[in-house]
Amino acid sequence: MEAVLRELRAALAFMERNFNLIKRYWKWELVFFAYTVANTVTMGFIGKGAVSFGATVDVNYLVMYMLIGSILWGYLSILFEIVAETVAWERWEDTIEYTFMAPVQRATHLLSVCIFSVLYGVLRSALILMVVSLLFELNLSRANLVGAGLVLGVASLSFIGLGIAGAVLPLISPEKGVQVVHIFQAILLMFSGVYYEIDVLPMWMQKIAALSPATYALRGMRAAILHGVKTAELWREIYPLLILGVLLLPLGITIFYRVENFAKKRGLLKRNG
Repeated sequence: MEAVLRELRAALAFMERNFNLIKRYWKWELVFFAYTVANTVTMGFIGKGAVSFGATVDVNYLVMYMLIGSILWGYLSILFEIVAETVAWERWEDTIEYTFMAPVQRATHLLSVCIFSVLYGVLRSALILMVVSLLFELNLSRANLVGAGLVLGVASLSFIGLGIAGAVLPLISPEKGVQVVHIFQAILLMFSGVYYEIDVLPMWMQKIAALSPATYALRGMRAAILHGVKTAELWREIYPLLILGVLLLPLGITIFYRVENFAKKRGLLKRNG
């Protein structure tokens, strides 16, 4: 029981530290928030602009389609980035040796960062939605928000697993690891149909898209919000997300454990370049 309480206190401490880091660098957070809002608004206007080029789809539907993709991707991206940049933050703060040598289970460390990323991602996405609502008339009368929330929660598990696996890159390569994480994220965006249906992709790309949790998350969220699909009918998108989450989360932690041991043996923790 004492060991469990110790790990719980450690988890709360990691979460508190991450919130304090956000407070310390709030100006940069404001800059990135403004960038995300600008990107989301741009996607909405692209939806409106498509009609002027002869698109026959209802303009409000197209705008909502683009906005859902942009807001959801913004949430999943921040979730992925915070977890994947866990090691990078430790290097920037010069605390990597203290953290990785502390008598705390690595799973406690990683999962506490994941919980923080979910809380921060939800708050950030809600603020973006509020700002976007001031510029576009969002009709959510048909939306199944409960079902959309369920899809979002289940999808978070998969992205946390991917983020943990991606976090090993800055661990073994402080020079280019973070950049490679962003490249991986961009590739994931391309295959997942954030701003288009994956049906437009070549067949070989569609097969890869079937392995991406973002594909099912986007499809489920759009079905729930745009078409008001009932929660029970969303199961065809939720169960692949559950399978991917069950596989990717423990896989990500296992990969991190092994690469961490490798980095300690090679003396890579302190190296800054």
